[in-house]
Amino acid sequence: MTDSDNIQPPATRDKVEEKLGVIRATRGYLLPHHGLLAVASPALLTAYDAMYSALTLTNRHLNEQAKEFVWLTILVSTREAIATHHIRRWRDSGGTDEDMEVALKLAAYAHGVGVFPFVRENWQAHLPNYDAERAYRDGVNSIVSNSKVPAGWIEIALAALHTCHRQWWAYEVHVKGAYETGMAEGDLAEALTLTMFPGGVPNFVDACERWRRLILADAVAATEPYRAWAEMPGQGGYDEAIDQPENP
Repeated sequence: MTDSDNIQPPATRDKVEEKLGVIRATRGYLLPHHGLLAVASPALLTAYDAMYSALTLTNRHLNEQAKEFVWLTILVSTREAIATHHIRRWRDSGGTDEDMEVALKLAAYAHGVGVFPFVRENWQAHLPNYDAERAYRDGVNSIVSNSKVPAGWIEIALAALHTCHRQWWAYEVHVKGAYETGMAEGDLAEALTLTMFPGGVPNFVDACERWRRLILADAVAATEPYRAWAEMPGQGGYDEAIDQPENP
């Protein structure tokens, strides 16, 4: 194929089959959206492939096993049944089935997280000693107590999972927890980026904003580069931009 062939929609059945064959050979598998983009919008497929590779295949901050633990927690939570290649990647990275089961149990437990703030907000007068975060943490600890999964991985995986479901109370618990366990901010950031496909970019945007607010409130001990990001004004998007007074 020439460069021109890579950006022009294929015009014949043979060209379609050739293009899909190249994608299958490159990836090792083929999904329906790869084929549709290859036929309808090859330039978009190229851009998509570049982002996917940077997001999932390039080593940035997390090592392979940590990254796949986060992936498994996200994917089972969002019911991404087709993403079984992450099971292979987890095993290839040295991950055990026992620790994979930890990810599955965490995902199942996390779906009920709304119970804890509900009780605090509505029944606290009847339960004056109730501590929502302690009660929630007790459940997490019971799942991970006999595993060898590092504590920091648990924190960033659950922060990512709760991002996908907009469970912001628990998300903030785990962003703080990531700092408390000594996870690098780049590790947390990478875990959150993995939510963009299964959880949606808008949820990722909101997660970034809530992390910013935690930094600005001194709820986490951010390093200077991340504090510089948090303190940069004008990150409120279009609505904030149009609310600014015009220059005299």
